[in-house]
Amino acid sequence: MSNSKQKYFESFQSEKIYHIYNHAVGNENLFRDRENYLYFLKKYGQYIFPICKTFAYCLMPNHFHFLVEVRSREELYKQFTTLKPENNILTAEDLNVPEFVMQQFSNLFNAYAKAYNKVFKRRGALFNDYLRRKQVGYDQYFSSLVYYIHANPIHHKFGEHISDWEFTSYESMLSNIHTKLEREQVIRWFGNSNKFAEFHKKSSHWKPDEIAELEFC
Repeated sequence: MSNSKQKYFESFQSEKIYHIYNHAVGNENLFRDRENYLYFLKKYGQYIFPICKTFAYCLMPNHFHFLVEVRSREELYKQFTTLKPENNILTAEDLNVPEFVMQQFSNLFNAYAKAYNKVFKRRGALFNDYLRRKQVGYDQYFSSLVYYIHANPIHHKFGEHISDWEFTSYESMLSNIHTKLEREQVIRWFGNSNKFAEFHKKSSHWKPDEIAELEFC
């Protein structure tokens, strides 16, 4: 794998933040109706919430974006032993973090694809083979990623305003309903909910090289 591509397939490590992305195979769609989106989010909660904190997401018809932080090694170990009590891993230090996290994402995609194929009477792979992921930090790039993920529907001509598209974390961040998202942490990062909303109204902070990087070009 070339160095230019390898940076999009970095190994998952505990307590590190990643922008993750995947696309449907060929011209297929991942989601055809509202129930598909909701089912995917349900499965995401089942497989990924126990191993990752989620800061932002967007589900589009043929691809998705998530901004996540892998949980601590101790939390991962607890989840691993819950799922596989018969395994002989004795301590958290013995856990292969990259392998376990990747397996949970694979389980998510396999479970969703199996249900999707059954409903739509199709066969074969639904997701691209490789889940793209790039490690990021708490800096301006983090802010731009949150914005980019929420504004992805506008970028792909699915609306004129961020709130036009239902399947992002934007509205959840501004609501008071119960959420598994890291709402307080994200809002605190921007300052408060008003500053969070104001940041999303601006487009002047975008630079061509930032857009290219976020698009995984």
